[in-house]
Amino acid sequence: MGGAQENTLQTAINQHSLDGYQVTLITGPSTGPEGSLVPRAEAAGFSLVVVPQLIRSIHPYSDWQAYWQLVRLLREIQPDLVHTHSSKAGILGRKAAAALRIPVVHTIHGASFHYGQSPLIYRSYVAMEKLAARWTDHFISVADDMSQEYLRAGIGRADQYTTVYSGFDVDPFLYPQRAPLAIRQELGLLEEDLVVGKIGRLFHLKGHEFVLRAAPDVIAKNPRVKFLFVGDGILRTRFEEEIAARGLMKHFVFTGLVPPARIPELMSAMDIVIHTSQWEGLARVLPQGLIAGKPVISYDVGGAREVVIPGRTGYLLPRDSIEELTRSILELAHDSGLRKRLGEAGRELCQHRFRHQTMTDNINAVYRDVLNKRSS
Repeated sequence: MGGAQENTLQTAINQHSLDGYQVTLITGPSTGPEGSLVPRAEAAGFSLVVVPQLIRSIHPYSDWQAYWQLVRLLREIQPDLVHTHSSKAGILGRKAAAALRIPVVHTIHGASFHYGQSPLIYRSYVAMEKLAARWTDHFISVADDMSQEYLRAGIGRADQYTTVYSGFDVDPFLYPQRAPLAIRQELGLLEEDLVVGKIGRLFHLKGHEFVLRAAPDVIAKNPRVKFLFVGDGILRTRFEEEIAARGLMKHFVFTGLVPPARIPELMSAMDIVIHTSQWEGLARVLPQGLIAGKPVISYDVGGAREVVIPGRTGYLLPRDSIEELTRSILELAHDSGLRKRLGEAGRELCQHRFRHQTMTDNINAVYRDVLNKRSS
């Protein structure tokens, strides 16, 4: 469960319920600790097919089986167009569609080759994406940065790319259903606390360790600051031990795993949203925080610069920086007027372009263009 999965499901729901398309959503088994989107998909009314062999990790035999399952399914469904998402499913799905000469659109939620991978894995994914580009009529990127990254790697042509921002229901962020103070009380936070929130799995490359390194100096200079970590993961115990060793436990709150529906109300209880991931496409938490009216501090990775505009909506920092992160948090913590101004500008910038209806309309326009080009 994550941004790419939410994006895919919302697109299918809108196309089925708003546009009257005959939609079949094909997915692998749901195995993540975050929960499953399958019940929402089942309730949406379109056809849902789970392919057990379409697993996340690379497994040649299962991947071969999954490919032939996809070929069989697409031959039965006979769709006008196939839209693929994610790395492995994107490669196998595009190959299966190409084998049947079905037009293909592929969405890049985040580059399959990225910072933090070994050179061998990085080069392997670049090679596979170059091959898969031969089976792709058009690419949709969730940020301009993704298109540029693929083009720099020699994947596809510039005229094959269109940016469509990943949409979601913005109303809960604009109009939270519960008072922020009530949420704070549930979390053990006070009204006078200055809450700095980070949303994301407690996992490698998500950058929580940089927040922990900045925290002692921040707290020493402004004891009102409290850090709210929303999410769970394999690194939680390590982080809690590090915080306890520094004597800062009263300045940190861990929510654990929460359902996506709670994110808007938790964000409403924050004063500042920070995002220190080392690699992303365009993290949905950035526009979500801005639509909630919160200033955002983010490392300059992926498409962050397309919404986090220095001096206008937030602070854009060098990846892995500590001193700049500390300074940015303290500046915002000391200036409520600045927080309000940046948050309002961010809301104005993002609330329309990230509506899920806007996303689906733009995706459908890409479909029409691809089908028109094929037919001519």
